[in-house]
Amino acid sequence: MHLYIHVPFCARRCSYCDFAIAVRREVPSAAFQATVLREWEGWQSHPAWADSPGLDTVYFGGGTPSRLDPSAIEALLAGFRACRPLAADAEITLEANPDDVTPARVEQWARAGINRVSLGAQSFSEAALGWMHRTHDADQIGRAVATVREAGIHNLSLDLIYGLPDSVRRDWTLDLDRALALEPTHISLYGLTIEAGTPLGRWTARGDSPAPSDERAAGEYLEAHASLGKAGYEHYEVSNAALPGFRARHNLGYWNRRPFIGLGPSAHSGFHQTRCWNVREWQEYRIRSEAGQPVRADQEELRADQIELEELYLGLRTTEGISVTTVPAGVLTAWGEAGWALARGGRLRLTALGWLRLDPLVASLTHC
Repeated sequence: MHLYIHVPFCARRCSYCDFAIAVRREVPSAAFQATVLREWEGWQSHPAWADSPGLDTVYFGGGTPSRLDPSAIEALLAGFRACRPLAADAEITLEANPDDVTPARVEQWARAGINRVSLGAQSFSEAALGWMHRTHDADQIGRAVATVREAGIHNLSLDLIYGLPDSVRRDWTLDLDRALALEPTHISLYGLTIEAGTPLGRWTARGDSPAPSDERAAGEYLEAHASLGKAGYEHYEVSNAALPGFRARHNLGYWNRRPFIGLGPSAHSGFHQTRCWNVREWQEYRIRSEAGQPVRADQEELRADQIELEELYLGLRTTEGISVTTVPAGVLTAWGEAGWALARGGRLRLTALGWLRLDPLVASLTHC
């Protein structure tokens, strides 16, 4: 089983963010800890555990989990362990903003059991960080990396965002160079998207900010793919690259359709054909929990054709690919000639060019 905890608290909403977050000056760490452990206890009798009695990975995502009091993180992990065994080599990840990283905090994270940190760097450009409403500056990224390593956590991932509007004047090549110079074990690449209701969505609607260029985004993605490969990273999933031996096990669980439980507001869970999700907002989640009411918002049972589509999509996201027997011969030929895919060893794998077209390529298979 894989366990995800959604920590919604942030100091500020980023300009592009449409996640379920709660902006708080003071983080209610104790209340969050109690509410999540209450939900966790309710999962213990669920039949989803039948095939997976223990935990292989734990992932604190958000939001900004690094804003939680470290004692709450320690208490949460102790509560998880009290109910279910963790694998001896369990991957336990905490997402962190660079400005939250201090020697005292990281030492507490490490003592609690955190052995992987995912830093939300996003860019090394001061102009870009300001435009994104990030709370850190470029120099804090390098200092955070050094602090995490000094505490003995060497499995470290950096997030970068590509495809910013030309008007931001971010130098993507320099961003890649500075990220690679820090030698993280893992790098995640996210293309900027415009979501209605976000500050960026409003800027774009008013004409205050130009829409990101698809051509620029594609060029930056392909440049990152080439630079990462040259530096020894395996671009193993459409948005993720890692040094050998450092692929994100938690995310691989999702892509391989392993069972997972999500705790916290807006968190999703999945096992076999069942998908369920919690209420979105922190306040409703907390009020329901304290009143003894279910925090689950809804659930669905996937049909056979939905599972087949999910397997196609998830398979083509990774370098594992899908069996060539699931794709018509004409499609194999067309995709190969276009440079979108390679068929070897009985598997069809998308190239970086193909990953840029992932959604329409998967959609085209459903109409074959």
